[in-house]
Amino acid sequence: MHVFDSPISRRTLLRGAGVTMALPWLESLPVWGVEPTVAGVPGPFPKRFAALFMACGINSKHWSASGSGAAMELSKSLEPMAPFKAKLNVISGLFNKAATGVGIHPGQTGNILSGARLQKGAELKGGISIDQVLANRIGQDTAQPSLVLGCEQPTTGYHETNFSMAYSSHISWQNSTSPVPMEVYPALAFDSLFDNRGSRRNQSVLDRVQEHARSLSRQASAGDRAKLDEYLSSVREVEQRVTRMRGDQSKAEEHAKHRGQHVAMMPRPDNGLPEDIREHMRLMCDIVALAFQTDKTRVATLLLCRDISGLFYPFLDARNAHHSASHDDLSDEYERISRYYVSQLAYLAGRLEQMPEGEGTVLDHSCLIFLSNMWSGSRHDSTKLPLLQVGGLGGTIETGRVMDYLEQDDDERKLCSLYLSIADRMGVKLDRFGDAETGLAGL
Repeated sequence: MHVFDSPISRRTLLRGAGVTMALPWLESLPVWGVEPTVAGVPGPFPKRFAALFMACGINSKHWSASGSGAAMELSKSLEPMAPFKAKLNVISGLFNKAATGVGIHPGQTGNILSGARLQKGAELKGGISIDQVLANRIGQDTAQPSLVLGCEQPTTGYHETNFSMAYSSHISWQNSTSPVPMEVYPALAFDSLFDNRGSRRNQSVLDRVQEHARSLSRQASAGDRAKLDEYLSSVREVEQRVTRMRGDQSKAEEHAKHRGQHVAMMPRPDNGLPEDIREHMRLMCDIVALAFQTDKTRVATLLLCRDISGLFYPFLDARNAHHSASHDDLSDEYERISRYYVSQLAYLAGRLEQMPEGEGTVLDHSCLIFLSNMWSGSRHDSTKLPLLQVGGLGGTIETGRVMDYLEQDDDERKLCSLYLSIADRMGVKLDRFGDAETGLAGL
């Protein structure tokens, strides 16, 4: 076996005691194993896909857009995406046929990325999600096939509809019966980026690679030295925020051990998760951004809140927990919640837009989608879904558009058709996916 033929093995990595740090694209250094098409001109940059999920629908009264490009007009809940109008598609009218007519919540959620029909009762049965199809096909080109993150612990048991609550807790599925284990602790997600293991995990990864970083910097061009310094500063900032949480996680594990409980069954913040959900979500977005910037992975999912979520938002002047608030989905309170979640997509898009890559940015070479499992939380309506898509995926997706499929025949508005199209433009050819055999017209 010729291990040096692997793009991963040809990359330059910063190394230290018990840690390795992948680097972003640098023009003057062969940090990635991408062969130039012409001397000095980089070949195609990696294409990335990420899905961000918010449960229980949105405030439909304030969820709309009109116009195109920089002149696109966004409704109140979509205002956080204003800086990205030219790179945004506001898509409405798509749906998952298998998530309709099956009862509320779990049966509308566990197939959001698969389109598979879910089985009730004790045995889980659905389908592989699109992120894992992509990871299986292109994951060999990266150190980590996919990144599956969440900001809320999974819940257990059964819903009144006799669907397992596992369907409400996971959007990423490795096969028809098993969800992908979801990392909810920022410190552990951060460690996975840098292979940070062993007894030195509590020591700064940057301090441990500092000597190698200085040596590499001396070989780089002035422009790349500035990029490298900016990248290392960004990692340092994220690391400092993660470090504060690492201690809370360790304390929670000790408390759970003494009580004879499983830490995952304890309420936040006793379970070691950040009490301030704003910091938790931002950190997880930062980790996705760093993973994409360094080509650690090209596929990610982030479950911002699970179905039937109990998250509270005192900073939004919201009295009700997420699920309860969604039952009054046209209220000002739920509009603020909806807008807050859109701001998480905007934050991730902004981080990727700040990362130069060739003549463009990491955002230009990515496809981010934001979606929910229903349109209306009060009516549990999944006959159409709210969906935002940002990033041109290496120029393969036209952006700056408002696209409404609601008046199309059901066969023309399948959510899985969108996934087929995205897979195709990432170089993954599928005959069908979920309930779709053709890509989404007009994308």
